[in-house]
Amino acid sequence: MALEVHVVTPEREVWTGEARMVIARGVEGEVGILTGHAPMLIRLAIGALRIQRDGEDVLSVVDGGFLHVTSSEGTTRVDVLAPSAALAAEIDLEWERRRVAELEARTL
Repeated sequence: MALEVHVVTPEREVWTGEARMVIARGVEGEVGILTGHAPMLIRLAIGALRIQRDGEDVLSVVDGGFLHVTSSEGTTRVDVLAPSAALAAEIDLEWERRRVAELEARTL
């Protein structure tokens, strides 16, 4: 049995591949998806998305969105549909810190 994962935004496909487990933060709490998981649809919270592969983890950040799970003929598919998402390796921390400071200044 396989676990196929697709992380997409309106602009691009962020990551696609096979995984052992997906851990995501929904608005009602954290969820872990393994091969054979029952079909479901959850609303994602802003936060981390962890894709566990054999020997490595792929870390991503999503800006909310939805996680949809389907299973058919021995394959479980996880689709993460987010307004924006980035792999941890793509994130420029200094730029993000400036962005947070700018947004905080606007709200005060």
